Amino acid sequence: MLFAFILFDYSITATFCKTPLMEGNLFARRWMELYGIPLGLTIFVLLMNLPVYLTLCLDSALSRNLSLGILSKVEPMVDVVFAWFIAGVHFNGATSWFWYMPQGLRQLVGCGAYLTATLAWTYGFRAPGRQG
Repeated sequence: MLFAFILFDYSITATFCKTPLMEGNLFARRWMELYGIPLGLTIFVLLMNLPVYLTLCLDSALSRNLSLGILSKVEPMVDVVFAWFIAGVHFNGATSWFWYMPQGLRQLVGCGAYLTATLAWTYGFRAPGRQG
């Protein structure tokens, strides 16, 4: 799901951004100014998402040591915070090119879409009464 949001943001930005000055993110704009739009955007996306992937790996490793009681309380909070971050970074950024709504609303829609898809993916494979 995370990769889908990243690819969505990357492809929309690469399509609509004709000059680095059109990019609203100052860090992405700087990479685009230094290396051109395609390469600068690629470098920015890789550098921006490396900590995200490391956080996911760390969360996965740390959650193995937690009891189910603690995990059932912590994991939903982590999912919501992570979804809000991903929606703000990728969904809000991508849709800002064509969807003229307030940033908070775009981020809320992205967060809801991310959580819905993630929960459907995570829990959709667990049919009722099935051990798993």
